[in-house]
Parts: sequence; structure tokens; C-alpha cells
Amino acid sequence: MNATERHHFAQEVPPSMTLDEFLANDLEGYEYIKGELVPMSPPVMEHGEISVNIILPLGSHVRENQLGRVYTAETTFKLGERAVKPDVAFVSTARLPANRRQNSPVPPDLAVEISSPSDSLMRVSEKVQAYLDAGTQMVWVIDPVLQTVAVYRPDRDFKLLTLGDTLTGEDVVEGFSCPVEQIFE
Repeated sequence: MNATERHHFAQEVPPSMTLDEFLANDLEGYEYIKGELVPMSPPVMEHGEISVNIILPLGSHVRENQLGRVYTAETTFKLGERAVKPDVAFVSTARLPANRRQNSPVPPDLAVEISSPSDSLMRVSEKVQAYLDAGTQMVWVIDPVLQTVAVYRPDRDFKLLTLGDTLTGEDVVEGFSCPVEQIFE
């Protein structure tokens, strides 16, 4: 399906549908939040560069240490009554569903969201809370403008990391570390 066909198809999508209908159709360019289809901002080049700067070292570390799987933004995760597509996600081996030819029925252990210029602080905060409420153990929110990474954990204060800091996987992706500066190269 080319961009014109996707755009035409997207215009025919009803403004609301059930979660099961959304998951059955897995509409590209949308997330499902509280019964509504929410269009996702199309990623710009900088967004893609930051995604790769996370995926490469995280994916290598996870693979070398057989910790689980790393997923890209095309993968849909069910969070209660939401279906979201984090920019990058990690699911530990112990939590991987047997059937991986479906949308993930489990939340990621780690979700990475890269802020877009159109994201509001309220929308990002709600999404972080939805991840944590669903059982995600860590959320990284990367801000390309401020060049920061906010680290959220359940029942803990968030940490704000800047260019001189090192991002770690703590006890979620054990042994992983990456200089924050490298994320924005």
C-alpha cells in the first residue's frame, strides 16, 4: 500500500472502534487510546536517527546476553484498553509470549518514547503512566530538543539525564549502558 492509499484508507477509518477491531486491523500511523484512534506524528529524520542510536547498542546488548527481544515502532503492545507503538521496546525472555505472530498481549519491560514536536507534556505523561500502570518496569522519554532522557520507574521518582550522564538498563536490561551524548550523535 503506498502513501496515497494509506491516506485514503485512513480517511475511511471510523473515529472510534473497539480495541479488538483495532488490533485485528493494526492500523498504521495510529494508536488506540480510550476508544479513540489517535494519529501518530510522522517521524522526521532526527527521530529515526535517535531510534537507531538506541536500537543498535540496546539490541546488540540484549542479543549478546540473551536477555529477550528488542522491538521497533511497528510493533503494537496492548496496555489494558490501549494499543500503543513505542519507538523502541524490550521484552525479557521470561515474559515473551509463545505466539509472537500477533500484537503483544504483554506490556514491554522497557518502553522508549522519543518526543515529537507535536507531543504535549500532558499526552507524554499520560502515556508514561499507562505503561507503568500496565506493568512496564521502565520508560525512557527522549527529548531531542533539550537532549535529555527522562527515566521513569514504578513507585520511584523520575531521573532526568543530560549529555554528561550515562543511561543504564538498571535491573530491567541488566548490564546495558550508553552515554546520553551517543543517543544524540
